[in-house]
Amino acid sequence: MKRLALLATLCLLTVSCGGIRGRDAAPAPAATITLASWNMEHLAEANDSGCRPRTDADYAAMRAYADALAADVVAFQEVESKAAAERVFDPARYTVVIEERVGSGRKGECGGHPGLTFNAQRTGFAIRNGLAFERQPDVTEIQVGNLDLRSGVDLVVRPARGRPVRVLSVHLKAGCTAGDRNEACAVLFQQVPVVERWIDARAAEGMRFAVLGDFNRRLVLPGDAVWTDWDDAAPANADLARASGDQSARCNPRYRDFIDYILLDRRAAADLATFEEKTFA
Repeated sequence: MKRLALLATLCLLTVSCGGIRGRDAAPAPAATITLASWNMEHLAEANDSGCRPRTDADYAAMRAYADALAADVVAFQEVESKAAAERVFDPARYTVVIEERVGSGRKGECGGHPGLTFNAQRTGFAIRNGLAFERQPDVTEIQVGNLDLRSGVDLVVRPARGRPVRVLSVHLKAGCTAGDRNEACAVLFQQVPVVERWIDARAAEGMRFAVLGDFNRRLVLPGDAVWTDWDDAAPANADLARASGDQSARCNPRYRDFIDYILLDRRAAADLATFEEKTFA
């Protein structure tokens, strides 16, 4: 489920999606913003580094893919550094914001790849130049005391003609896609209430919000405990929606369900215009 990007377009015009219409005036164009989430699969700063060694040609292909996405805001995961992200997101088009976590510096061997070692995996955003935003403090509590778990990157994005939206980029603990019985689930279920507190705090405010990223969890499963905790409509705007709805993932026939999502609060969900899954080959 790593080689895809999810895109959700929100219609954020202050009065209505159709625009403000005077008695004799033509409709104003709707103000929209396209949010995307992309797990970049061990994106390293240097060639031939990390668990997914790449060449100049690979980075060029990824940059072409990023340009083709044409998203306003891209939440990314598994990126070593700002410099790594800027090999894909052209600084002439995007501003990169990446989590400030340093990590333990511990280097483990990549599973199934003898001789390759992990680089840091960080979350962050690429924001289209010209789109105003304000960085909030990283949500470090998501690390639950482990320097090598990812924190969340938190922004307020302010479209020029539309309502602001607050966005959080996350990458939760791997290995607990369903149920609660394995070792990884003990960690994931410590992260769940941290994310819920962020959701509830935003739901109590007047601003639309979205949580984007790699949740490493099949939230669409009936009765999923994580989704039930978050989507509890308490406060009222914590009545959440998955931008993907109930549709299945297409990027890999082995995996029917997404584990990457764009989650929207009730207000943002009402503004959702389109959702699309794009695969990167």
